[in-house]
Amino acid sequence: MYPDHTPHVPAQRAVEVHQPTPLPPAVAVSAPLVPVQPGAVPAVASIVLPDGRVVTGYAINPAQPEPIAAKPAVSRTAVNVALGGVGFLAVCGGLILLTSFIAALTAFITQLITLAAVIFGGWIAVQLFSASGHREGGTTVNIRKAVIKRNKFYS
Repeated sequence: MYPDHTPHVPAQRAVEVHQPTPLPPAVAVSAPLVPVQPGAVPAVASIVLPDGRVVTGYAINPAQPEPIAAKPAVSRTAVNVALGGVGFLAVCGGLILLTSFIAALTAFITQLITLAAVIFGGWIAVQLFSASGHREGGTTVNIRKAVIKRNKFYS
């Protein structure tokens, strides 16, 4: 930090010492006594220090925290009623969801049946009305041993 060619000598400082000034002993001054309510004047405390001095002053009481109000105990009946209400609401919600699920499942199955009927009915219609080369020239439908050919009934 310092260049090599400059010698560094620590600075010498004058030290100044402060001594506490002793207090002269307390002289009791007689003051006329004034009658006062006993609770209005705080207690005066005097302490004698090891060197013989007396320090007099008012005692400071530590601040007392406000007392905490006791909470009333919650009755077990109230707790049981509240828990029962929560359980009842949970069961009702579950039943509503179950009912919705059953209704949706029923609608889905109904749609599947309808779709199967449409597909199967279409397949049957294609089989009945499709043109086939081995028939005599018209559409023949056999219903209970009866034969219908071109709007004529043969039994």
